[in-house]
This record gives sequence, structure tokens and C-alpha cells, in this order.
Amino acid sequence: MQRAVSMVSRLGLRLQALPLALGRPLSCTQDVLRRTPLYDFHLAHGGKMVAFAGWSLPVQYRDSHVDSHLHTRQHCSLFDVSHMLQTKIFGSDRVKMMESLVVGDIAELKPNQDKVRELQNIGGDVGLEVMDNALLALQGPTAAQVLQAGVADDLRKLPFMTSAVMEVFGVSGCRVTRCGYTGEDGVEISVPAAEAVRLATALLENPEVKLAGLAARDSLRLEAGLCLYGNDIDEHTTPVEGSLSWTLGKRRRAAMDFPGASVIVPQLKSKVQQRRVGLMCEGAPVRAHSPILSTEGTVIGAVTSGCPSPCLKKNVAMGYVPYEHSRPGTPLLVEVRRKQQVAVVSKMPFVPTNYYTLK
Repeated sequence: MQRAVSMVSRLGLRLQALPLALGRPLSCTQDVLRRTPLYDFHLAHGGKMVAFAGWSLPVQYRDSHVDSHLHTRQHCSLFDVSHMLQTKIFGSDRVKMMESLVVGDIAELKPNQDKVRELQNIGGDVGLEVMDNALLALQGPTAAQVLQAGVADDLRKLPFMTSAVMEVFGVSGCRVTRCGYTGEDGVEISVPAAEAVRLATALLENPEVKLAGLAARDSLRLEAGLCLYGNDIDEHTTPVEGSLSWTLGKRRRAAMDFPGASVIVPQLKSKVQQRRVGLMCEGAPVRAHSPILSTEGTVIGAVTSGCPSPCLKKNVAMGYVPYEHSRPGTPLLVEVRRKQQVAVVSKMPFVPTNYYTLK
């Protein structure tokens, strides 16, 4: 069993992703889009394919977006997230390389290209291998029960953010990581590309499992208060501004040896100019780029993600506001179609998370 090395999952982010609003129906340009190993599988199961971050992916299936969302919260759903890049970093300088890129404490993790080339050029022992694997996410309160029927390992010993290599429903060489992007208990299964359809088919034989697409994935992660890279955070956002200070390793804070440390560490002890907050909003659904205003009507920020919450039956959003407006309970306004609507700063996650941890 190994501590999960996927920093994307560790930080609650997803890198090869763009706002759901950018997803568009396929057209004559569909041949230039990349396809996951499950492309034909999606079509056979009624997947509505859209262009998403250069890939052809299902936005939903025969069930509605809301039905898929609620099924994930109550049972479990299967998502194809094979567009996510999977790599192996190897060599004696692998920790050094990773810590030159992120703020987390990689050295504490238990064992299991440009930056790579830069370290190699100065004599560093590090290599990168892109894996030809598909990635399936099984998410929801019954996910572990479903998966346990197909593995010999005791999943009760696999807590949140740990992983292990195991055979899954007869498919060998799968890496199962207890993580996800929905706020629910679940796993992400890295599976050899040639076996992806076989594994997906086996999982769907359980009536607890239904397929879900990008639409449900987006609303689920927003209810859970999880960031979408390129929307809610980007290369200009610090962890403190993004309300992600928990990603900063204690050792690395003291050493100040990570990218941007001279800016980020002082922010931990002071009031940043802006901060990511959750918003509960009245009226029409709030979408990305909607202005956030003070109660006096002055524009003070912008929404980065927003949608109606199927679980809460309220409109939820996240965005950036000045520090003095970031306290939960602060009344604000949002502008939707040139009309001002009442909003209030809310704690995140909007819906309680259910990650599996050892008691």
C-alpha cells in the first residue's frame, strides 16, 4: 500500500480540464479530438459526446445530469477520466524534481518533461514515463462495496489518499487509489488501456453503478468545494488566496524552498488582498465571470464557478473577493444578466464530504 503520489488528486485539483461551459457538441472537427479507450463504449451506452480540453468526452448519458448527480451521492457512478495525464517519475532525484514544482512535502510520501530535462542537464538522476493507461473513477457511498466484490485486497485498509496495485475483476496491474473529485468515498483505477472496456463492463454489471459524465462531475465537485484548474485557480493564484494553505508542507514552510515561497509564506501571516470563497445565491443560477458586488453596488470580485446544487436545491458558486469581505455570513450581491441578486459568503464544502479515513 502506498501514499498516493498523484499531486493532482492530493491538492484537490484537476489539471487537464476546462470549464464545463466550454464543452461543445461535436461537429465536423470531431476527428481532430483525442479519444479515450472508452470512446466506442460511451457511444454504445448513449453518451452525449462533447469537445472538452481537446478530447471527445461524454457530458451525460441517457439519464439527466441531475439524476446522475443524485445517483452518485446516494449510490455510485462510474466516470471516464482517462484524459488525465498519468506519469511515472523515477530516479534518485525524483523527490527533488517534484518538490521543485509543488508546495507539498513529497519527501514524506511513502514509496510505492521540461523540468525533467532541466534536472538531467545538470546531472540529476530523474526520468519521466507517460503511461498508456485509462483512468476510471468509481465514486459514491457504495463504491467500496461494489469494488470489494472484484478484488482480493481488503479495502477497509485502504484509506483516503492511499493506493495499491491489485487485480480488479480479473484485470491485473491496476492501481487503485482512494480518492476522487466528488466529495464522496470512492476510487480512481488506473487500468491498462486495452482492458478499460472490460473493467468498465464488469463494474456496470452491479445495479448500484451507473455511468456519469462531465456535467455531473462538475456539479459534484462544486458542491464539494473542489477547485477546477483554469477556472478557480491558475498559475497566478497562491495557495493562500485559493484557500488551499493546507497543501503547504510544514517542513517546506520552514525551509521556504518551494516555488513562490518568498510571496506565499508571508501571506500565511498577513491578510491577502483577495481570497476564494463560497457563495450561496438567490435568483437565477450564477456562472463563471459574473461580477461580485458589495452591498453598496461596487464591483469587488468575480465568480469563478457556479451552478444550481441538485442536493441543496440552491444556487452555489465560488469566486474571489477582498479579504475584508471573505468572512462566512457576509452579505454580497452578484450580477446575472445585468440584474443584481442577493448572495452570502458560505463555508465550503457546501455538501459535507464523505472521504474514507481509518478510525
